[in-house]
Amino acid sequence: MDHLIVFATLAGTLALFVWGRIRHDFVALISLFVLVLLGIVAPAQAFAGFGHPAVITVAAVLVIGRALEHSGLIDLLSRWVTHAGSHLVLQIAMLCALVAVASAFMNNVGALAIVMPVAIHLARRSGHSPSLVLMPIAFASLLGGMTTRSAPRRTSSSRPSGPTNPVRHSGCSTSRRSADW
Repeated sequence: MDHLIVFATLAGTLALFVWGRIRHDFVALISLFVLVLLGIVAPAQAFAGFGHPAVITVAAVLVIGRALEHSGLIDLLSRWVTHAGSHLVLQIAMLCALVAVASAFMNNVGALAIVMPVAIHLARRSGHSPSLVLMPIAFASLLGGMTTRSAPRRTSSSRPSGPTNPVRHSGCSTSRRSADW
């Protein structure tokens, strides 16, 4: 019976997301509270996920992005990119280069936090969908992050290799323990 409650809550959550009248964060909290009230999630565990590094990173990125927008740095970068050329493809290339260089030396998400508001601003000003600009800079961030091996780990979901992590060896994708070696 629990799985039916979870699927019904998930369907309701998706419907509220699509409807768009209620803020997404409130919809997520409502869904969490429904699962707690129905006994699916233990009250002690209801907010345990908010301490995960990925959640903290995303929250920090949102705060940093808003601070950069209010500081005027976004307008400065937008003018710099616009002065280089009026074609959207050239502007995307410049933003990709900027985010790739930045993500080579810092967290990928942090580099995107700096460039995303600029990309959205430029896309809206030119009358294009923001996704047209955001997808290329997201890939540039990933590629830039892979260029330096000495930089710290840039994904918050990375785990160090341990005794229970799956290991790929000579084309075999079976899970092995380090003691098996």
